[in-house]
Amino acid sequence: MRILIAEDEKDLNMIIGKKLQSEGYVTDSCYDGQEAIDILSYTDYDAVILDIMMPRADGFKVLSALRSAGKTTPVLFLTARDAVEDRVKGLDCGANDYLVKPFSFEELMARLRAMTRISFGSTGNILTVGDLTLDLAARKATRGGKDIKLSAKEFALLEYLMHNKGIVLPRKKIEDHIWNFDYEGGTNAVDVYISYLRKKIDGDNPIKLIHTIRGSGYVIREENVE
Repeated sequence: MRILIAEDEKDLNMIIGKKLQSEGYVTDSCYDGQEAIDILSYTDYDAVILDIMMPRADGFKVLSALRSAGKTTPVLFLTARDAVEDRVKGLDCGANDYLVKPFSFEELMARLRAMTRISFGSTGNILTVGDLTLDLAARKATRGGKDIKLSAKEFALLEYLMHNKGIVLPRKKIEDHIWNFDYEGGTNAVDVYISYLRKKIDGDNPIKLIHTIRGSGYVIREENVE
């Protein structure tokens, strides 16, 4: 999951970013509303954490610009305002959820999982493809009942593939969702991490789940077709 954090309190922005990254999320940060509008105009995210009170443009203006562009990206408002009318205004403007400062990171993570579940059409925190299971809350992968140890980046890639089960994902689309603006790695990073996943997920199993579609990208599905 790639998430934009738009929060002008730099310390809080950094803390949220580090927490999300430790949980396997990919994050970008900005510190004012106009910068958020600009970034969202050319980059797609799986979710946005959006402070309401920001310089240059408040959260309501950012959300309005996002929705006016036809984007349905889930948005979680962060704010110190806890009056009912403020929460109602935020939700009526098109926000998907609302969290009042100060907040617990456990609640933030749970709300993010719930928002992104809905956007991907999932009904729970468990994703499955064949005998492969991914528990998003416990950050755990198993195949045939056996635990699979994954790095944070491998987990993020597998999660993205499984959320898009049966859909061929171009390398560029995968790269845009799994790496942020600061990434300075090689151009074959997607291929490298797909190779890592194949070794751990498919290995010697006669039923392969991760497939290369030549000239198009990658897909995860139960059919054993290359």
